[in-house]
Parts: sequence; structure tokens; C-alpha cells
Amino acid sequence: MNQPVVVDTVLALRAAIRDWRRDGLSVAMVPTMGALHDGHISLVRAALSTADRCIVSIFVNPAQFAPTEDLDKYPRQLVRDLDRLTQAGAHLAFTPAVSEMYPEGFATRISVGGPSSGLESDFRPTFFEGVATVVAKLFLQALPDRAIFGEKDYQQLCVVRKLCRDLDLPVDIVGAPTVRDAGGLAMSSRNAYLGAAELGVARQLNVILRHAAAALAAGTDESSVTAKAAASLLEAGFDRVDYVAARESLTLAPWRRDSDGRLLAAAWLGRTRLIDNVEVSSFIP
Repeated sequence: MNQPVVVDTVLALRAAIRDWRRDGLSVAMVPTMGALHDGHISLVRAALSTADRCIVSIFVNPAQFAPTEDLDKYPRQLVRDLDRLTQAGAHLAFTPAVSEMYPEGFATRISVGGPSSGLESDFRPTFFEGVATVVAKLFLQALPDRAIFGEKDYQQLCVVRKLCRDLDLPVDIVGAPTVRDAGGLAMSSRNAYLGAAELGVARQLNVILRHAAAALAAGTDESSVTAKAAASLLEAGFDRVDYVAARESLTLAPWRRDSDGRLLAAAWLGRTRLIDNVEVSSFIP
């Protein structure tokens, strides 16, 4: 079992991909910020099932963190990450420094409208600008055939799809199902911040969302369902609820009962912010 080739410059990345292309090989990319867990590894496996070669980028992107967020504390464990990528069979790890991605004088930002409006943007107004900018750079640096993103970060997935459509970036964006632990908690690098008691509370997030989605699908009024779900999260032990909202699956516009949707939520547990989402089936009386 071979460890993936590790490169930290765009020149080295492009050189490796150029050799693959000469051999007629297809390329899939999995953008990450490291601290890899089973959810990330599922994305690597999905990439390997659809392409000859898999690149995993590991870059904690400062452009998507607000000054009050956990950039300095975000877990960084490159040696462990590379061991996990070896076991998963990834071919290349791209581990650029901040100065490689944002050299001195860097002054460009990408703003994506549409699906970036509301939800996360109401609480993290610069987040998707940072995501769109770094993802566009990664895609232009690597020019993969496709890229795999987890549905756990559902709004991000929609924003990246919109980015590629609007800018004609020739990358097929594939959404992969959320991976959960035995208690239903969506895998996230930030779960490492949670203590044992907090994990028990955190696992109620998906339970409450699934009950709310079932009520929506059965025809219950949306505003009462989302208000009840938010109250249930607080009763379960969450400290604050940023939002519980139903949106159309493709556009993230307000949900209509004749369309499939997503119920999305963000809530705080101590100093850890958790997000999750579940499908909502269309309701036709």
C-alpha cells in the first residue's frame, strides 16, 4: 500500500497531473481542510469509484474564517491524515501553505449569489466568499474531471455547483451522502471539540430534524414545524439555535410543498457550532 505523493506547490501539482493526463487517466478531487474522519474517507472512496486518480487537498482556508472563529484552534494533523489517505488509496495529497494559495498582494474574491443567500450567510457573512475563492483556485490549479463534496455541508455543495455553472468551470460536482456515527451524528472535524455529555446532546440534532422533516412531508405548517424543532433543540440541551429552515433542494429558495426540499439547521453546543440537514419529500394533498 503506497502513501500518496505529497506536493505543496501548484507547479508540482500540475506536473503530477500532467503525467496522468498523458497516460489518459481521469482525475477526481476531494477538497478538505484536513483532520480527516470517516466522512472524508467516504469521499475519497467515491472519487476512486469514478476516476483513475484521486487528489485530496488539505488546506485550512483562512479566507472562510471570521476573526471571531476558530482558525487557530482548527485541528491540524497532517501525519495522521496521510496515514488515512494511504489506507484509502488516494494517489496525491496537495498540502499548500497559505502563502502558496494567497501570495503577497492577493486581492481577488469571488461572490456567489443565489444559494449562498441566507442560512449560513446570515451568521457567517464572509464564509461562502472564502469557500468560492479557494475552490475556484483549487479547480483551476488541478483541473479535475470531477470533485466530490459531502451533503453534510449542503449549502456549500449548492454554492459550489452554482460557482461551476456560472463560471463555466469544467468540473462535475458530485454530492456524497452524509456519513454518521452510530448515534446519527454527522461526521465533522469539529466533533473532536465535544465531550462525552455533549456528544449525547449533539446526536439529538439529526433525530429532531428527521421528525420535523416527516411532519413537513405530512403537510404540517412549515413555520410551526421549524419553530417546534428549534424549541426541541433547546430542550435537548443545545445552547443556541441559529436557524432551522426548509429550502428547495436545487436552488435553496424557500421551500414549496410541490417540490423536494432540505431541512437545514445550525445550533451551538458550548463553543461548538453544529450543522446538519435532512431531505424533505414533496407534499401533494
